Amino acid sequence: MTVLIFMDYESLIEKRTARLAEIEGMMSEPNFFNDQSTSTSVMREHRGLKKLLENWDELAQVKSDIEGNEELAKGDDADFSAMAEGELPALRARKEKLEDAVQYSLLPRNETEDRDALLEIRAGAGGDEASLFAGELMNAYQRYTDKRGWKCEHLGSSPSDVGGYKEVILKVTGEEVFRFLKYESGVHRVQRVPATETQGRIHTSTVTIAVMPEAEEVDFQLRPEDLHIQATRSGGSGGQHVNTTDSAVQITYLPTGLQVKCQDGRSQTQNKALGLEILRAKLFEIAQREAQESYSAQRKSLVGSGDRSEKIRTYNFPQSRVTDHRINHTSHNIEGILNGDINEFTELLQKAEMEQRLAEEELA
Repeated sequence: MTVLIFMDYESLIEKRTARLAEIEGMMSEPNFFNDQSTSTSVMREHRGLKKLLENWDELAQVKSDIEGNEELAKGDDADFSAMAEGELPALRARKEKLEDAVQYSLLPRNETEDRDALLEIRAGAGGDEASLFAGELMNAYQRYTDKRGWKCEHLGSSPSDVGGYKEVILKVTGEEVFRFLKYESGVHRVQRVPATETQGRIHTSTVTIAVMPEAEEVDFQLRPEDLHIQATRSGGSGGQHVNTTDSAVQITYLPTGLQVKCQDGRSQTQNKALGLEILRAKLFEIAQREAQESYSAQRKSLVGSGDRSEKIRTYNFPQSRVTDHRINHTSHNIEGILNGDINEFTELLQKAEMEQRLAEEELA
């Protein structure tokens, strides 16, 4: 990847090192955890700075190893020369990865990137086939979260009669969840022959993904007078998490009419808490989207803008290919991607976003 290198790395690293020392001083104060919101934010920043400085130190070591191996490769000892030469490709690949990671960390960033996320998967055009693919994408994201060491929790779902999902909402918690999942927002299109198709015709269906950063109370205050909360009977096809009592909760945000229904919790109290969490995240996402619309045309074109109406990816089963339309990249590993191996796309999308952000910084 070719990027615009204009940063004064040493100066920025010095500032980050000083900031880390400042934060560690704050964390050692006896009353640090009294304000949970502030302490959570500070600890997120601490983790990010630690990771950045670890990558910076490793980058220095890898550069030193490359220089050493290049010298050995020029030597007269054929065995040492061949061994050193053989190690260089892996070292250079690691160097590029570390440079990207350091540069990304040093760019001005939205603080939501460090947050947990809510992942809403909704079947679109295509009826039963769309709901089945929604279930497959849900499984893919669950496997992806497992591979990253994150935790995935069901907040709500509406199963379809054929075994898929009309809608499902997952909460993903871990390190920098929104930073990596944000690129999944948009319309995912699937092209394949459904099991019920007798003439072998390929059908096209869609699933809409919305990835929302977890909203905190300081982001969006929910006033009691703006909420209408009512208990309803749980619906859907049943299952171990769906009660048959009036434990489901429907919350309406009166200023806009936005509704959230939660029934997967084990009690009305739990469903109310989950519903408020989902509602807060949706309202926060709407506010962010409205703010984005006021940006320049260049800013709005950034990869990962989160526009849920944009067709971002096509899964073509007959040709075993997956194409991301934002970066015009095609993978022929559809089985692996549906098994949670989406890093191939995530890494390229991050690089494309970083190039645009670097260009924007230079213009600014």
